[in-house]
Amino acid sequence: MTSKADFLLNEALSMSPAERAMLAHCLISSLDQPKDRNVDAEWIKLAQKRLADIKKGSVKTVSWESIKQKVRE
Repeated sequence: MTSKADFLLNEALSMSPAERAMLAHCLISSLDQPKDRNVDAEWIKLAQKRLADIKKGSVKTVSWESIKQKVRE
């Protein structure tokens, strides 16, 4: 890595996990420019719809423990 990259890595590692996750998302997103620039907006709409469905009780949620158990089977 270049000295600039080393510097940036060290700075990033000093951030909180949430800040590093957001930084990683932004960096990865910058690598693959989607053909449809509205992809992020569509993901947000889908997430909002799913959250609304959960709040209305029209869908059943599954616990993380249940998911891990199914993966192990």
